[in-house]
Amino acid sequence: MMIASAAGLANNYSAVKSLVTKGIQKGHMKMHLLNILNVYQATDEEKKLAVEHFKHEKVSHSAVNSFLETIRG
Repeated sequence: MMIASAAGLANNYSAVKSLVTKGIQKGHMKMHLLNILNVYQATDEEKKLAVEHFKHEKVSHSAVNSFLETIRG
């Protein structure tokens, strides 16, 4: 029972660490990148460019909108 408790606590600590660091936050917004691009009616080519661009940039609605405005001219 003590071993199971220790394993559970270790799991909880790792989850909390992921929540307060970039891990889940960064991954969560990248997961929604395609949804955000759909809101702005991005073409397939724009989506490809955006996915590549946002591999190293923070994903947000305003950042995606600015990126699309830039590539659309």
